[in-house]
Amino acid sequence: MVHHLSEKHSLISNWIAEIRDVNIQTDRMRFRRNLERIGEVAAYEMSKLMPSMVKQTTTPLGIHPSKVLAEQPVLATILRAGLPLHQGMLNYFDKADNAFISAYRKHQDNGSFEISIEYLSCPDLNNRVLIVCDPMLATGASMVQTIQAITQHQTPKEIHIVVAIASKKGIETVEAALGKKIPIWCGDIDDSINDKSYIIPGLGDAGDLAFGTKIQS
Repeated sequence: MVHHLSEKHSLISNWIAEIRDVNIQTDRMRFRRNLERIGEVAAYEMSKLMPSMVKQTTTPLGIHPSKVLAEQPVLATILRAGLPLHQGMLNYFDKADNAFISAYRKHQDNGSFEISIEYLSCPDLNNRVLIVCDPMLATGASMVQTIQAITQHQTPKEIHIVVAIASKKGIETVEAALGKKIPIWCGDIDDSINDKSYIIPGLGDAGDLAFGTKIQS
């Protein structure tokens, strides 16, 4: 189930345009803030579908039956690129528990790469709503392996994926591995990836743009 958040004109489409723009994305603070704002709107849209409950709220002048979330989700992100998007979601789901995982492309001398996972910090997920965010869904391999690692010994009742930009191939990979019932919330969707597995036209390397270039591993 794919939710294309830029399909109808919205503020997200403006922020997506900015994180793509080579003349704007050199401003790291603005790049991070735009990812954060995309996460905020995605969280707001998701909250419309989440169960609520009525809580009796005491005001200075009486009692008000207020509608609140029935439960808080667990927010998970892939280090390091996912941190700004994760922060945006945490701004709205501000009482959520959090999970962090390192999943990165470990490159070989021949130019190929494999997904390496070396760190995982995670709360109890059993019978809870798990939301996993990462700016780019390119091949889909890191997202699939991340969710498989997080849920290896636990069973969430729901899993949601949030990305700024997805490729059609990445969506197909996730749906083939995890099923089409997992909602994928996309800021935008691009048609293809290149021979280095970067989304085209995409935006480049989200982690480098947010935090600076790294030595290739």
